[in-house]
Amino acid sequence: MKWQSSEMDKYLQSKEYVDTAIVPLIPISWQKEIKSTVAMGEFISIITQELERQFQGRVVLFPAFTYLEKENAEERTLRLKRWSEELKLGGMEHIVYATSDGFWKTVEEELGEWLIWLPSIPLEHLSSENRREVIGGQIKQLVPIMTNKWQNR
Repeated sequence: MKWQSSEMDKYLQSKEYVDTAIVPLIPISWQKEIKSTVAMGEFISIITQELERQFQGRVVLFPAFTYLEKENAEERTLRLKRWSEELKLGGMEHIVYATSDGFWKTVEEELGEWLIWLPSIPLEHLSSENRREVIGGQIKQLVPIMTNKWQNR
């Protein structure tokens, strides 16, 4: 389910089956490396939308957690932990963070949640067919990882 009012009716009806939040982690920078930062966000957005489609009925795709690249690491980590607390209090058993920003790997243990880190693949010059293949390949690798984590928790 997506973060849309039309989807929340479905969520409220099947709340007991929906136990996982997917949160894209997307950096913002308007001073340096603008294009690569935007590409990172675009890639992760597409990946998380596809994950939501694959696991519809079990997950909710939340809006992206955005942060300034120059934001203090402790501040951004604390803000993300607050999101996690809110989602847990609301009934989400599992939280999956997805990002292309290597920073989050350095604080992964601190987060205490699932972190999916994927190197950003620039999609802008790919044909739509190649783009679907690249995204499909990534999703084929992520689906068993996620189902395995659910089974082992």
